[in-house]
Amino acid sequence: MSVWPKSLITIGTGLLTARTASRLRRKKTAVGDQEATLARLTAQFARTSFWPNAGIGEKLGPDAFRTATPLRTYEGFAPAIEKMKQGQADVLWPDTCAFYAVSSGTTIGRTKFLPVTEGMLAHFRKAGLDSLLYYTARVGNSGVFRGRHLFLGGATKLSAIPESKPFQAYAGDLSGITALNLPPWVEKHLYEPGAAIAQMADWPAKIAAITARTSSLDISLLAGIPSWILILAEALRAHSAQGKARASNLQGIWPNLECLVHGGVPIGPFAEELRAALGPGVNFHEVYPASEAFIATQDSEAIAGLRLMTDAGIYYEFLPMADFDANNLANIGHKAVPLAGVKVGIDYALLLTTPAGLARYVIGDIVRFTSIEPPRLVYAGRTQLQLSAFGEHVIEKELTDALTTVCRRHQWNIVNFHVAPLFVNSTTGQTRGRHEWWIELKPGTTFTPAGPQLAAELDVELQRLNDDYEAKRLGGGLEAPFVRLVMPGVFEHWLRHQGKWGGQNKTPRCRSDRLIADALAKITLFARD
Repeated sequence: MSVWPKSLITIGTGLLTARTASRLRRKKTAVGDQEATLARLTAQFARTSFWPNAGIGEKLGPDAFRTATPLRTYEGFAPAIEKMKQGQADVLWPDTCAFYAVSSGTTIGRTKFLPVTEGMLAHFRKAGLDSLLYYTARVGNSGVFRGRHLFLGGATKLSAIPESKPFQAYAGDLSGITALNLPPWVEKHLYEPGAAIAQMADWPAKIAAITARTSSLDISLLAGIPSWILILAEALRAHSAQGKARASNLQGIWPNLECLVHGGVPIGPFAEELRAALGPGVNFHEVYPASEAFIATQDSEAIAGLRLMTDAGIYYEFLPMADFDANNLANIGHKAVPLAGVKVGIDYALLLTTPAGLARYVIGDIVRFTSIEPPRLVYAGRTQLQLSAFGEHVIEKELTDALTTVCRRHQWNIVNFHVAPLFVNSTTGQTRGRHEWWIELKPGTTFTPAGPQLAAELDVELQRLNDDYEAKRLGGGLEAPFVRLVMPGVFEHWLRHQGKWGGQNKTPRCRSDRLIADALAKITLFARD
């Protein structure tokens, strides 16, 4: 197959940028996009063995769809997915499925095998390209396509699923599956770090190999988790100093670097350090990808939220968190609303219906709309990873925002953190519960942080951000928080022990139990207060 020349790609992406800019300016198209998507998906579901018996047929509108079949988590699909892994055709989606994205959502939880059907591959190709075109439309030119794009993702090597034999099925990181299915023009003219390095699972070795390969290339776009971007930046600057002056930032190595694509974790705690490491001319472009779907991408200023990708093959529903009950999903599906029914400022559990054959799937994410026209939202946390042991209903976004505000005020750089409850303890005389913050800061600050100071300022910020927390604190239901500043490497040690060091893995920011906090206590030998 012949591959388009680079010059044609440059011209083509310029035309696509103009078309995308025009499309994004159109008013009131999102709801129609969603209704058309639902019609296409249900037409495919009607061709399967599972869905006609589960209430879904063709020509279901949004209102009928939300009462036709209950909400499901992964466990509700697991038996059908096992059949797909064995090579059975037409189970959740027409035809067979040979690829499965392995995901646990966070470093805690059951491993999931998410089908990556041909329909899902088409979705990821379209949404991935559209997310870059949203960027070029936003900045007004397609210059980012003139250079190469370095993706710092998980290992792309896939593993055969033994229990699938004689059918040949493979599992691995979603980035590995999509890398094997890139359009030829992307693979030839854009994709880095190349197939061999991308397959590496040893992250220190992978960073070294990427540094050696890309330091002399024309990299215009960099994508990855912030913490690993910073490690790569340091490695590249050290490499650049061999025999000459050390580059002060990555633009000193890659003069045409103009875009950092980030997602997966809030960038707030890393923003200032990233700007210094990358260079003053690098634009940040936020995306909201998941193993289940590519959900949203930035189309304006970051503060505006991310534009929901309504025409990329995914149908969305939104269940108000006030109605969410993980133990009663079978009876609350009618309370979910389509895009046409959402409101600004309400926290919703996100439900997806996708070409993987998953309908009304509760992926575990919480989102909050910042605008309706166009539909923009922010990621607010996980349904199972809220901090509410004392009825305070604090979500991940509020914890992250509070810590980011405090640390920015003092020019402290955050490496990692986790928040857990400290319960009443008659032995120590603690008569009321409180929050326990485990925080790792980057060493070398001008003003040395202290736990009590951080605790006091975090308390003030969290009261400002969350009314329930404020009521608990002012009413005496919660003690002031307690902060533990840990030595460098503690969170890395915990992630390595979980087998989750590197790639897209991340530490859960909070839990309403002490599963992670007690593990951190063993590593640091802190006594329980």
